[in-house]
Amino acid sequence: MVPKVQLLQSALSDLFAQVNTTGQLTLADRYGLMAAILDESLSEEERRCIDRLLRAVSRGRIKIVDDLSSLQ
Repeated sequence: MVPKVQLLQSALSDLFAQVNTTGQLTLADRYGLMAAILDESLSEEERRCIDRLLRAVSRGRIKIVDDLSSLQ
């Protein structure tokens, strides 16, 4: 049996705000996005949020970095 992935209530909105503020998608952020994508109970709004982040990465507005966290 595969364990079910569940996100914290505001995890995705916090992630979205942090990434847009820093302009960087860290390793921890990418794991958070992976967990969100695997969550079958995401709302349509949350899915659009993920799409916006990925579109910003593809357009170069957000950089993917190898840092574990943007908090220093």
